[in-house]
Amino acid sequence: MADNEAELNELFARPSTQLAPEVLGEFQSILRLHSISPQELFYKWESYSIKMGANTMLDYNTARDFKKDIQDALERESRSKLHVQSTGKRHIAPTPRGASNGDVFGMLDGLVANTPKAQVSSRIKRKSEFETPTPKVVKNSILSSPGEIKASRPAKNDGGNSLQTTSFTDRVNAGQVVESLNSHIAVPTDKRISIHEARVKLKANTELSKFAYKTMAVKLSEASEILDDRIDEFTTVIQAHHALSDAAFGNPASQSTAEIVAVGRIASDSSEGRLNAASLVLEVSRRTGAGSRVPLRMEEVHYDFFPGKIVALRGINATGEYFSVSEILPVPLLNPPASMPDEIDVHNARLQDPASEDSDTPPLSIMIASGPYTTDADLDFAPLHTLLKRAAESTADALVLNGPFLDIEHPLLASGDFESYLPADAKIDPDQATLTDVFRILISAPLDRLVEQIPGITIILVPSVRDAVIKHVAYPQDRLPRRELALPKQVSVVTNPITLSINEIVVGMSSQDVLYELRQDNVVTGRGRQEDLLARLAGQLIEQRHFFPIYPPLNRSALPAPTQIAGLDAKEEKRVATGASLDLGYLKLGEWLNVRPDVLITPSVLTPFAKVVQSVLVINPGTLSKKRGPGTYAHLTVQPRSVSEEEREEGDVIGHQLYERARCDIVRI
Repeated sequence: MADNEAELNELFARPSTQLAPEVLGEFQSILRLHSISPQELFYKWESYSIKMGANTMLDYNTARDFKKDIQDALERESRSKLHVQSTGKRHIAPTPRGASNGDVFGMLDGLVANTPKAQVSSRIKRKSEFETPTPKVVKNSILSSPGEIKASRPAKNDGGNSLQTTSFTDRVNAGQVVESLNSHIAVPTDKRISIHEARVKLKANTELSKFAYKTMAVKLSEASEILDDRIDEFTTVIQAHHALSDAAFGNPASQSTAEIVAVGRIASDSSEGRLNAASLVLEVSRRTGAGSRVPLRMEEVHYDFFPGKIVALRGINATGEYFSVSEILPVPLLNPPASMPDEIDVHNARLQDPASEDSDTPPLSIMIASGPYTTDADLDFAPLHTLLKRAAESTADALVLNGPFLDIEHPLLASGDFESYLPADAKIDPDQATLTDVFRILISAPLDRLVEQIPGITIILVPSVRDAVIKHVAYPQDRLPRRELALPKQVSVVTNPITLSINEIVVGMSSQDVLYELRQDNVVTGRGRQEDLLARLAGQLIEQRHFFPIYPPLNRSALPAPTQIAGLDAKEEKRVATGASLDLGYLKLGEWLNVRPDVLITPSVLTPFAKVVQSVLVINPGTLSKKRGPGTYAHLTVQPRSVSEEEREEGDVIGHQLYERARCDIVRI
């Protein structure tokens, strides 16, 4: 390892310098994973630098992207080799006839063998020779209990991306803890609690009725007012926090030699392409500068921007062509949540089992997962059944399930090929089954079996814009139709996003993958490059006081593409991701109104994590099921909040300090 370190520094570091420890660690990881020499790694880096451009800087983020590029190249090479092997045996087919349009060259193709023209096939011939027919799904009955796992089914063709063909039971490292926060906090293995009494009380901190709005009804003028109001609200907050006078603010687009403070929204100077340092513009409200946009010069400051971020900039516009920024004023954070000592006592009493003689209050156990809940190869929902089985075994107090549940991007649902996954005793004609019927059988039925085992459990369902069983497909999003889906009474359907209290714990949740979009359109300079990427992205949400502060959302073509459907996508356009489906008229429903949450749950396809950011416990449980295999979930254990005698005598509100008494494990399903 020491020899590799010296050789890597010699090849990659500048003269008389050393590579950063995190960059060196990534390079050593690549050497171990791919069994290559440092010299070969250097050749690959030169090729990668040429591909990415001459200004490619060697830092931690670039090293991570370089590592991913090598892995992607290896996977493409493996798939190409597999394709060559599978197409190696070819049968002798009859000589193809020429086209029926009377083309003499087509006739020669049929008469003369081994001519160069005979080897060049038409579009129809290529399609018929090389397309793999979709196999027929073998019928099996549904699981009779959450613990049972079906035998593997034949995988569907996804247009070149081969899906998982092994059984879910053959997965490796099941139950392994990938990451743990506050691992020093012990998790009791034998909680002596009653499974019949709920230890959790929910309280919505959001007006749920406002989410039942009519989609696609917003006017352009109303959307403009919503965007302007957000800038004006931040102006008021920044003015009060920094004790600025009204005269300190101005229009950055107006030419002046006086220094001003400008509050506006970060945007790009073009409607297409990613945000970059050369395309930064500041958009101000109509009240301040008639909604004008002005280019930004940021040479004197370090910044961390994304489209839609509300910022306060100090600078001047001496030429009238651009606004030169000398300082970025920090945006104040919302206050942390707090409770009265008497309220804490009530919640602690609810956690204590009156039938138990143990004086210690058992901790609160919350399991958190996010969809999809089955792989793209089937609709068995084996990962969901395994999760529910673990929730029953650990006697979880609450189970938070984020959508999508029936994913509209799932190839079987998108093609309508789900009849084979309905049980024979479902008393439903497969040809007449609706997606609501499928949800009742594949989702509601397993939840029913779980509440039969633990009647005191609380289950929270957060919808997604990708859910196929909900009519409200815009974000912010209304609740799932509880009655139509035949959900048990222990299930609480909430909006997307939602801020609610689980006992005294304030939890903010949103199933929309905002972290991925922040990662794709993020421009950062200076010290921000060395900071933890995931923590920095989560900090943007906390600073902006919003579940989805990006505007405009990322283009759908830039999002991870759904699995393509063989036989369908060859004729039509390629399928693209659903995207945010943002409804600007109700963007305010995604704001944090009063306090920062104790826990922020923001599922993403990025690396699962649990981190404390600005005193907020941020959890990305990952997805329970990936396209080709199992994923991860989060297990949160919260110790009761003890109230000291001094705090009780003062009788004032006290902070929850949940990040000090909570343990969160990211677990492989």
